[in-house]
Amino acid sequence: MSDRQPAAPAAAPALGAALPGALPALDDAVRGIALVALGYAVVACADASVKWALPQVGPAAAMIWRGVFGALAIAMLARGASLRPVNLRLISARSLLHCGVTVVYYIAWAGGMPLASSYAVAAAAPLLMTLLAIPLLGEAVGWRRWTSTAVGFGGVLIMLRPGGALWGWPAAMLLAAVGLMALTRIWTRLLARTDSPATIAFWLLLAHVPVGLLLLPAFPPPVLLPGAPVVAALVFLGCVNGLAHFLFARAFALAPVSVLAPFEYTTLVWGLVLGLAIWGEFPAAGTLLGAAIVIAAGLYNLHRERVRARTARRAATVGDGTHR
Repeated sequence: MSDRQPAAPAAAPALGAALPGALPALDDAVRGIALVALGYAVVACADASVKWALPQVGPAAAMIWRGVFGALAIAMLARGASLRPVNLRLISARSLLHCGVTVVYYIAWAGGMPLASSYAVAAAAPLLMTLLAIPLLGEAVGWRRWTSTAVGFGGVLIMLRPGGALWGWPAAMLLAAVGLMALTRIWTRLLARTDSPATIAFWLLLAHVPVGLLLLPAFPPPVLLPGAPVVAALVFLGCVNGLAHFLFARAFALAPVSVLAPFEYTTLVWGLVLGLAIWGEFPAAGTLLGAAIVIAAGLYNLHRERVRARTARRAATVGDGTHR
C-alpha cells in the first residue's frame, strides 16, 4: 500500500461537483471502490471474530486488544512513514467518536444480536452520509434524493417497528451509533486533505486502548485469561481492523463519499454468510425487507449522484469550449 499523502483539497467533493478539477479521475474512483469493498469484507471477518470472542472477554477488553494490535498493524503498514497528525483536533474527535460506535456494536453483539441484523441497521449509514454531506461537504441534494432518502428511512422504521425482531433498546442504540459512524466517514474525507491514510487509521485504533481501559470497571472480563483460540481471534481482530481502516482511509482519499457509500451494503451479505456459517443465525423477514428498502434507496441516491456528475462534466466541457 502506498503511504503518499492523499489528494489535495480540490479532489474533495465539496461544492465542487460543478468544477472539472474537483472531479476524481476514473482510475482513482475505481481504485477507491476496490479498496473500500475489500475493506468491508475484511472488517466483516474481524467483526465475526470479536463477536465469537466477546463471551470470554467482554466489550472493554475486546477494545483494548483491537487497539493494541490494530495500531501495531498500521505502524507496520506505514513502513517507517511519519504518523504524526496534522489536523490533531479532527483526528482526536473522529477517533473518540468511533470508539463510541465500537462500544455500542460490542454491547449489541454481546447481548446476542445477529451479525447480519446489526449490519441491516447499519445500512442506514449511506443515507445519513448523503444528508451530512450537505452541510459538511457542501453537496447539493435535489428533491429526488430527498424523496429516496425518506423512503430509505421508512425501511429503517420497518426494521425497528414495535413488536419486530429488532424492537428494543439495543437496536435503537445501534441506530444512534450508525449516525455517529456516518459522521466519521464524512470526517475521513475531510481528513484526507491533510493527513495520510496510515495516520488517520493509526490514531483511530490507538484511541481504543485508553477508552477500553476506562470502560473495564463497567465491563469486566468474564475470565481473567481467555483460551488460546480466543486470543488468536482477538489478535486477528486487531490486525485485520488495522488493515481495514487503512483501506477505508485510502479509499475515501481517492473517491467521493457518494461513490463509496453504497458499498457499505456489502457487509450485509458478509454478515448473512458469516452469521449463518458460524452461529446458524438468519435475520427475520421484516429485517430483510426493511434492509432491502434502505439499500434500494441508497442505490437510487448513487444513481442520482452519477447523473449530477455527468451533467456537471457536460456543462464544464461546454463552458471551456465557449471561452476558447
